[in-house]
Amino acid sequence: MSQISPEELKALIDQTYKVEEEYVALRQSYNHLQSTIEQVIEFLPNAIWIVETDGSIFLQNSQAKTLGKLFHTLHLDEEDYEMTFNDRSYLIKSAQHNDKRLLSATDITEQKRKENLATMGQMAAHLSHEIRNPIGSIALLASTLMKRVSEEHKPIVTEIQKSLYRIERIIKATLMFSKGVSAQKNALRWSQIREALNSAIGYYSYAKPIEFNFPEEDFELFGDLDLLTMLFTNFVFNAIDAIELDEEEDGVIEIQHSMDETHHVFEIYDSGIPIENKKWLFEAFKSTKERGNGLGLVLSKNIVLSHGGEIGLCMGDRKGFRFTLLH
Repeated sequence: MSQISPEELKALIDQTYKVEEEYVALRQSYNHLQSTIEQVIEFLPNAIWIVETDGSIFLQNSQAKTLGKLFHTLHLDEEDYEMTFNDRSYLIKSAQHNDKRLLSATDITEQKRKENLATMGQMAAHLSHEIRNPIGSIALLASTLMKRVSEEHKPIVTEIQKSLYRIERIIKATLMFSKGVSAQKNALRWSQIREALNSAIGYYSYAKPIEFNFPEEDFELFGDLDLLTMLFTNFVFNAIDAIELDEEEDGVIEIQHSMDETHHVFEIYDSGIPIENKKWLFEAFKSTKERGNGLGLVLSKNIVLSHGGEIGLCMGDRKGFRFTLLH
């Protein structure tokens, strides 16, 4: 066995150090690359997973970590598809690169909601146009009939007219939702809205005795009379329906008014049943009521926004809504 000379031993040691230095540099480069990839995927708005061939997670961003349970439902062999998880809609994309698979999950719930609303709005608007003409004819015939029937039969015709009024309100709300709210603002008085509101209540059917407490003082507003009348009638009619479903024999609906430096402030309270599914309050076509199409509060919110205000639930023990209207 030949001996290694000092020069050869030194060269071998130097080579070992060089290999070790290259390994350290390579390891540092790999760590830097991994850190860079982590930073890049962290900035992305959707959930990102980088997966090994055995299905284990190599890298993931914080969005992906919050959707850990979603990851276990993904189909790794499918490239692009949509899925629903925990009442949310996701677009799943998948791509293979060398020995890693990249998966992304994008929340498209709001996009799907808008698409569904647009479709339902178009369909509802079409039906409303089709219904409007025969309803107009029936209303005209009912008005003529009211003048000719005996006194004992007039209550029957009145109920027909009230039902027609309800249908006309639904048609008007549906068409307004499909076209959007556009406010034509002018100076007006609260007394005008109060008079229209009292008249509308006369056309609304309800069985229980209800006490209506509306502001008696008159004051000036700046807005669209038709839209503001619809706003207040929506809330009052919702309150009437809630009282009708309550176990009490009677009910109270109260509108309170105050002002701050820039806005009128209205609070509408009622003694009816509590509000259910608060997350659906301003969601179109979703209603827990037997009477209604799920558009009243959506339009009310749009009307308030078109008048420079805000809307929400009243804070405190009493059940009600609070909204503001710009002076």
